Amino acid sequence: MTPNGYLQLAFYVVVLIAASVPLGAYMANVYEGRSAATRLGAPLERLIYRLCGINPGEEMHWTRYALATLWFSLFGVLAVYALQRFQAFLPLNPASMDAVSPDSSFNTAVSFATNTNWQGYGGESTMSYLTQMLALTAQNFVSAASGMAVLVALIRGFARQSSQTVGNFWVDLTRSTLYILLPLSFVLALVLVSQGMPQTLSAYHTVPLVESVEFDNPKLDKAGQPLKDDKGNPVTEKAIQKEQVIAVGPVASQIAIKQLGTNGGGYFNVNSAHPLENPTPLSNFLEVLAILLIGAALCHTFGRMVGDRRQGWALQAAMAIIFVVLLAVCAGAEQAGNPALSKLEVDQSASAVQPGGNMEGKETRFGVVNSALWATATTSASNGSVNSMHDSFTPLGGLVPMWLMQLGEVIFGGVGSGLYGMLVFAIVAVFVAGLMIGRTPEYLGKKIEAYEIKMSAIAVLVPLIMALGGTAVAVMLEAGRAGVANPGAHAFSEILYAFSSAGNNNGSAFAGLSANSPFYNTALGVAMWFSRFWVMIPVLALAGSLAAKKKVPAGLGTLPTHTPLFVFFLIGVVVIVGALTFIPALALGPVVEHLSTH
Repeated sequence: MTPNGYLQLAFYVVVLIAASVPLGAYMANVYEGRSAATRLGAPLERLIYRLCGINPGEEMHWTRYALATLWFSLFGVLAVYALQRFQAFLPLNPASMDAVSPDSSFNTAVSFATNTNWQGYGGESTMSYLTQMLALTAQNFVSAASGMAVLVALIRGFARQSSQTVGNFWVDLTRSTLYILLPLSFVLALVLVSQGMPQTLSAYHTVPLVESVEFDNPKLDKAGQPLKDDKGNPVTEKAIQKEQVIAVGPVASQIAIKQLGTNGGGYFNVNSAHPLENPTPLSNFLEVLAILLIGAALCHTFGRMVGDRRQGWALQAAMAIIFVVLLAVCAGAEQAGNPALSKLEVDQSASAVQPGGNMEGKETRFGVVNSALWATATTSASNGSVNSMHDSFTPLGGLVPMWLMQLGEVIFGGVGSGLYGMLVFAIVAVFVAGLMIGRTPEYLGKKIEAYEIKMSAIAVLVPLIMALGGTAVAVMLEAGRAGVANPGAHAFSEILYAFSSAGNNNGSAFAGLSANSPFYNTALGVAMWFSRFWVMIPVLALAGSLAAKKKVPAGLGTLPTHTPLFVFFLIGVVVIVGALTFIPALALGPVVEHLSTH
């Protein structure tokens, strides 16, 4: 990799960490009601509560908090499903989009309500403007805010003592949206518009081509299926393309929150590789920065709200170390190039006249370094947006984003969900440490007992079961194998990647898998639902249990959880859980594929 590449990666990490500190402090003040923003927005906040019949002063037990989260998310699923099914009859549909199929509507509704934003469709050819705004963009806000609300409830569990409540879901949801996500998205959307990203309700534009293009167009039968001759070959006819339709719409408003809320669902089919969804190097940097910004900042929010900022720095350090190491592996593997081309003595080194490395599936505007950075960031968070095709990465380059998801997406992770996932691992880490020294484990003054370990185990195991179980079912069934476009180990990698993505609420994919089928739409939808809420519920149960406990003073046998020793111990627990669980599956996919190339 060139010095310029190292400089770009280092600059990104420095800006991310530096920007996370003041944002984390601001969010802590928002949730504790001490921010100037909450004072200025108090009239609007009270109006929202009055219109919705909410008593903001009423605290909730963790079970009621969980029920509110579930009912709100279920309403979101039903609303998004209905808007897709009836979009042909609704306004703001200048391209006259038909209703989305039932299985695709179900998959998309669950996907956006769970902050996964897996897409088995092309946005510009499937969704109307109304569906993009009222269904998808709205869910980008509230699904992200739901994850942040659950995290805040868990933080209160650590901060409070002898309490039966963990806060009010509706207040946490409102404040996350009103004071954090909306202002940040508004500013980012304005900057993206300045870079050339569309934000309009006008119809798609039809423009003439500079040169006409002649091609063979497949003939279709009355059912819309390709015709074939007696030998099974497709029947085609000559056609000439003289003009092109340019899809536009309310793009910037959706892209801003898709990145900040770690949603990832793109307005266009090729996501942030599309020139109108990611026009310039500046837009590329700001978008990939936005992916991890709130997740990194919430570490400092946690430290401030529990009264010990060192705890936030320790968690962020553990995340950053894993992120930087895997970023180096991914970028190095892609910059090394394709071994198959090396055998042909093709020069793949970076120079003044070529970018070098493995450029298949990558935007020439961004190159290897920014593609590897995006792939690592988007799978560290539960984001799933892409500016290159992960399916075209080298086996080791593709293994990195896959494994980052399989770690539970706790390396910064989704907004809220990433940090509460890492806190679950921290509880496991202090439990293991307690066994090693023969003392009752403690974390932030709270004793970690059997109930907390059971809830932590559920939160850790459910995504693993969804990822590996779903992959096993898809590989065994003909409907699952029918979706792959490649043979051998890479086909297995495509299926494993899809269920790792759905099972950890990421949303990215290996593009070689045709997932817009009844089997994959249903199976992945189920995986996304269980992975979201069968983690949220144990986390809220942890919050309730911890809030009810008294704090115990630190003693000689207490493990300090803000030191470098604990940081590396926590890293070890996260990596070992991921390694022991997924190495057999990875050995059948990217590892075998890598060995076969040599």
